[in-house]
Amino acid sequence: MQEQVAFLATVTVLGVLEQAYFAMQVIYARRKYKVSPPNITGNPEFERIYRAQVNCSEYFPLFLSVLWVSGIYFHQGVAACTGILYLFGRYQYFHGYAASAQGRLAPLYFSSCILWILIGLSSLGLLAHWLPVDVAYLLKHHTGL
Repeated sequence: MQEQVAFLATVTVLGVLEQAYFAMQVIYARRKYKVSPPNITGNPEFERIYRAQVNCSEYFPLFLSVLWVSGIYFHQGVAACTGILYLFGRYQYFHGYAASAQGRLAPLYFSSCILWILIGLSSLGLLAHWLPVDVAYLLKHHTGL
């Protein structure tokens, strides 16, 4: 069983580490820009870093869900590679947003596209699971091949 999910587990841990890194960046920004908790407003640079971290955190459960479903029901390797791309996109998003509000857009579109791919892989995998179809049987009996 462990071999069947080792890549997914690795990407999950990498994602958790990325989330921890984003949270640490907020702590550093609080110190740098003197924004004490529970305040979330102040210096625009702080606010962008804070929003980037919150936005990444909001999408993380969705990412984990479709990563694991696509890995279990579609293909572990494909899901793990796609997951790495997603994490890369979120890293770019975080740093792009920290630099400027406009800097978040291209990485946001990229990571959203990757997330939709994972949703599609999950859907295909579950569809194949619930509707097992013998393609050879269908070809033979419905096309005369």
